[in-house]
Amino acid sequence: MAGLLGIGAEADAQSWQEQALCAETDPEAFFPEKGGSTREAKKICTGCEVKAQCLEYALANDERFGIWGGLSERERRRLRRRAV
Repeated sequence: MAGLLGIGAEADAQSWQEQALCAETDPEAFFPEKGGSTREAKKICTGCEVKAQCLEYALANDERFGIWGGLSERERRRLRRRAV
């Protein structure tokens, strides 16, 4: 729908971010210190309706830090390796 209105992909990216559950929570949970727990962030991601778009964004933009789409940096790296 956004494409029909002449709004670009960047607007689409922002729309999923506005719907993300993490936008309503403490951002520090999604960027834990090295060795810190990712459990809280992943639990929030489990119930998020835009989890797939979030992961897609992180993979497309090579996000190297934080929890995106319910996956840690290490898990996204593994996913990329399997895809190649």
